Amino acid sequence: MAMVCLSDFEAYAKKYLPKIAWDFFAAGADDCSTRDENILAYKRIHFRPRMLRDVSMMDIRTKLLGTEISFPVGIAPTGFHQLAWPDGEKSTARAAKAMNICYIASTYSTCTLEEISAAAPGGLRWFQLYIHRNRAVSQQLVQQAEALGFQGLVLTADLPYTGRRRDDVRNGFRLPPHMKLKNLEGAFEYGLPPNSLDPSVTWNDIYWLRRLTRLPIIIKGILTKEDAELAVRHGVQGIIVSNHGGRQLDGGPATIDALVEVVEAVQGRVEVYLDGGIRKGSDVLKALALGAKCVFIGRPALWGLAYKGEEGLQDVLRILQDEFRLSMALAGKCFAGCLVLVIQRFCKQ
Repeated sequence: MAMVCLSDFEAYAKKYLPKIAWDFFAAGADDCSTRDENILAYKRIHFRPRMLRDVSMMDIRTKLLGTEISFPVGIAPTGFHQLAWPDGEKSTARAAKAMNICYIASTYSTCTLEEISAAAPGGLRWFQLYIHRNRAVSQQLVQQAEALGFQGLVLTADLPYTGRRRDDVRNGFRLPPHMKLKNLEGAFEYGLPPNSLDPSVTWNDIYWLRRLTRLPIIIKGILTKEDAELAVRHGVQGIIVSNHGGRQLDGGPATIDALVEVVEAVQGRVEVYLDGGIRKGSDVLKALALGAKCVFIGRPALWGLAYKGEEGLQDVLRILQDEFRLSMALAGKCFAGCLVLVIQRFCKQ
């Protein structure tokens, strides 16, 4: 079957991944309404394209905190990549470097930070952090990531407790015996205990992180103007508008719907990114038109890995890149770095 769009990779992954792995990657919290709304919300946003604008030369590059990437798409932090492909996060890192984009490696990766770094030396990588009750574990990971050349620290803010994902409960999900949370091996005597994440984390812990590292801090999981303003006040360098792929609080807003108030609140003081629901290059364009600097993909990256590992993920990224370039041209824009479009938003009836 010709793989011509991201839904083709989704269908392949659903067909060939073990059910327990597919269910884990696909899961949303509770009724999955927020997970599904992340995708549906894009369909209510329409372009107002301009004609005769000379789009013969297209520049789709942009910069993340001063580092140039080939186009405004990165790979969001997701766990357990070996469930999709044997080389796991090493393949993800290699694909990201080959495409010259940013890869955010998860605390819950099935390859070590050293392995990820060695797989793609010189690639643009950020490290995503969950803060555990045992703060020494989190401190060690932050300092290790900086020593290995990771260029940003992404603090996930929306997971004081794990959302209830019904299929994982039904399946009794757990990693196969041959897979490990490599970054946490040895940190806990009997493996990762339940409720190991620290639910007491507050905004003041950003100051604690600042004392540990010189890396720029990006906070992931912001959905409101109030929290966006607090993020700026506490000195972060970036915000990822995210609802954890709809895996945490069901009934929260789609990220593309939350984006506008976050962008308006920060007023250009920090860079704003988005994840959740990106399935086409035109979705990327809509997010940029509403103020995002870059978007990050989660599940589609895993579908690409499930198809052909590093090669499959590059295929996914190339399709998004080509679709994005074409959407820009048809909308009458030729520079991604200064993208402003007039679009129409239609409320759900």
